[in-house]
Amino acid sequence: MIPMFKVAMSEQAPAAVADVLASGHIGQGAKVDAFEDALRSRVGNPRLATVNSGTAGLQMALRLAGAEGGEVLSTPLTFVATNWAILAAGLRIRWVDVDPSTLNADLDDLAAKVSPETSAIMVVHWAGYPIDLTRVAAIADECERRHGRRPVIIEDCAQAWGATYAGRPLGNHGNLAVYSFQAIKHITCGDGGLVVFPDDDGNRRGRLMRWFGLDRDPGAAPRPEQNVTEWGLKFHMNDISAAIGLANLDGVDERVRRHRGNAAYYDRELKDVAGLELTRPVPGSEPSYWVYPVKVKRRDDFVARLAAAGIAAGHVDPRNDRHACVAAYAEPLPKLDAVHDQIVCLPVGWWLSEQDREHIVNTIKSGW
Repeated sequence: MIPMFKVAMSEQAPAAVADVLASGHIGQGAKVDAFEDALRSRVGNPRLATVNSGTAGLQMALRLAGAEGGEVLSTPLTFVATNWAILAAGLRIRWVDVDPSTLNADLDDLAAKVSPETSAIMVVHWAGYPIDLTRVAAIADECERRHGRRPVIIEDCAQAWGATYAGRPLGNHGNLAVYSFQAIKHITCGDGGLVVFPDDDGNRRGRLMRWFGLDRDPGAAPRPEQNVTEWGLKFHMNDISAAIGLANLDGVDERVRRHRGNAAYYDRELKDVAGLELTRPVPGSEPSYWVYPVKVKRRDDFVARLAAAGIAAGHVDPRNDRHACVAAYAEPLPKLDAVHDQIVCLPVGWWLSEQDREHIVNTIKSGW
């Protein structure tokens, strides 16, 4: 079976972890510092903090947004971690419909739903496809003009390592941005995440908030002498995870390049297939293609045909709004209703050989 996902693990990772285990220091230490230094140059923003998961990063971002008790606009077409972080923060979800052409949030619907209750806007670069951040910023600005309050924009970049918008990596557009280093992402730490901050104050607060409000940076005062001014939780990364991340960082650019090359091949070969519609990236963006989503007629038949040919395919992130725990937030989402049961994600990753991707394309072209 050609898999949908595969763990990308450097051959150097086991030795790097063994060095940490033998060092006697496995918590947040020198390896975390080294990993963060390397990430600063990759992301292009010096203001960042590693955390123990992307979900923890989203919870931290919502705290930094000062969104206590408010409403967060969010898409239901994402992994549940995006929206469960909102619930964990004690906030209300207001669902935004989906743009059928991009499968990201419908920005016309987003603009219509901002209100005095809107504390934050959670945007997801789903499947590694950046959303139109220029339009999102304009919507937040208009909300401030009309209601006297500009909602904080939080970018969920969990599936979008390496993606760019307006020529810059995500995390450089004036918003809080959160990455995931979970097992099957473009780069993994085993598990972990990264929060990128738009300003120095957010960076200062976030780096304290990830460990109970205590300062663990080199040169900080001894812990018994510190006064916690803003409490935090245990969200920090440890040196074991950081060692894995450092080892895997060396190959991530090539992995993203191969994802893009495979996506370009699908773009060319599948554009005229009857019963199949491609997803359109936003102009000015360069996706990282964590998966390759398409819309197909008779989805069950399509998935069964691929499975019979040894190809994994399916819907990796079913809509969140149909879970019982968020029933109170239900509202009509006609565009998502129209496309949800047509969405199929194809394998597009670095592990595909030329023969694999030709087999996938030829199987689809043979019909279902």
